[in-house]
Amino acid sequence: MTTISLIYLKLVALHQSITMENKRTEIKEIGEFGLIDQITKEFKNHHDSTIIGVGDDAAVIDCGDKYLLLSTDMLVENIHFDLSYAPLAHLGYKAISSNVSDIAAMNGIPKQVIVSVGLSNRFSVEAVEQLYEGIRFACQDFKVDLVGGDTTSSPSGLVISVSITGEVEKDKLALRKGADEADILCVTGDLGGAYIGLQVLSREKQVFMSNPNMQPQLENYQYIVQRQLKPVARMDIIHELRDLGVQPKCMIDISDGLASELHHLSRHSGVGFKVYEDKLPLDKQTYDTSVEMNIGPVTTAMNGGEDYELLFTISQKDFEKLEKHRDIHFIGYASKKENGLKLITKGGNEVEIEAQGFQHFS
Repeated sequence: MTTISLIYLKLVALHQSITMENKRTEIKEIGEFGLIDQITKEFKNHHDSTIIGVGDDAAVIDCGDKYLLLSTDMLVENIHFDLSYAPLAHLGYKAISSNVSDIAAMNGIPKQVIVSVGLSNRFSVEAVEQLYEGIRFACQDFKVDLVGGDTTSSPSGLVISVSITGEVEKDKLALRKGADEADILCVTGDLGGAYIGLQVLSREKQVFMSNPNMQPQLENYQYIVQRQLKPVARMDIIHELRDLGVQPKCMIDISDGLASELHHLSRHSGVGFKVYEDKLPLDKQTYDTSVEMNIGPVTTAMNGGEDYELLFTISQKDFEKLEKHRDIHFIGYASKKENGLKLITKGGNEVEIEAQGFQHFS
């Protein structure tokens, strides 16, 4: 046996020994956010200009008069989207909109994006042009500049990675922390539409796969399907809050579901929350389709993700400024941390709020 072979065998034996001695932890055991905490806990900031690093919707960098905001997001085929029913132009728009939403959640204004894509050989030049047409429309709508990116081959499927910059005045910054007891809990728009729209699209796909002669029946579901395929970041609310002189105490966007985002705000702000079932904003189409599909409308509102609405708290003194706003809803209030997160049902019962949204690595 050669010396190289002996060395190889020793390395294999050493690897097996290490594997047997060290416990293997599956990522699904700790989840996406547990993994982030685990892999970043030993990192230290080296620059005073790094105000907020990992842990919020965007990083915050001190650039003098204002804060620079940085965020990034990745969309992976068959995890975040299904091209059997997601038009490429809509997908491009969604990729930008979801990143703009992170900047909005910091009460900031988006400025520039960098877009990188991984492409398999099944995509034509025309298909990539469709994707970037959607990106272009989103950049126009949100007034952001495409300033760079990268393209590479992908062994299977489409991968889209977007990085975004924004800025915010130092006294306007909103973080996940900052809520105080008795703050009013607010949410924009309506909840659960994107989730229930996804259920409709998935159902119609199954019908088509079982019988290709059947055409998708989406006429009665246009609003919720639009909520899933082409969500719009709520930059309009950010501008209106500024015009009204309202500074959110804490804020987050709803990408993983209301319940999940409430847990984030509670953990960062050190408060509990009480949410009232009869105050949850549900569009009629979302409500009716949830019932049709035997999904509780409250479950849809609490755990449906990808709405990209804004969840925030305000001081009670600002209530009158927003009281008549047609698209901001008061759904509860912040309470003592030890009270936990509670949903107050229409019958007056208190139910523990558990995060049941989409879990990566599960």
